Amino acid sequence: QVQLVESGGGLVQAGDSLTLSCAASGRTFSIYTLAWFRQTPGKEREFVASIRWSGGSTVYAESVKGRFTISRDNAKNTASLKMNSLTPEDTAVYLCAVDENLSFYSQLFETTSYDYWGQGTQVTVSS
Repeated sequence: QVQLVESGGGLVQAGDSLTLSCAASGRTFSIYTLAWFRQTPGKEREFVASIRWSGGSTVYAESVKGRFTISRDNAKNTASLKMNSLTPEDTAVYLCAVDENLSFYSQLFETTSYDYWGQGTQVTVSS
């Protein structure tokens, strides 16, 4: 299995930037896609961004496109989510997830497609 640990969350002001990190361990050689989701109480878990581990192809949700950047360092088994121009609407628990063998593009956006999840890190953006 793969273990994931997120870090970097915190309390920031609107307009600020914040970078989240995801450290992977275990069977990291099996990672095919890594994604960030976010969860707000009372709402469905929302896809934020994803990156293919080999090749680095990225996909972003429309709500964050142009503001967030996902990246990864295969050698260090880490991934980052750089978040710029944060607004209170970005407040959520951000979770890192990996899948070992996604077959279809549409599966990127479904929580059930992912095999392993981190514990999440809280991001709070004040007005």
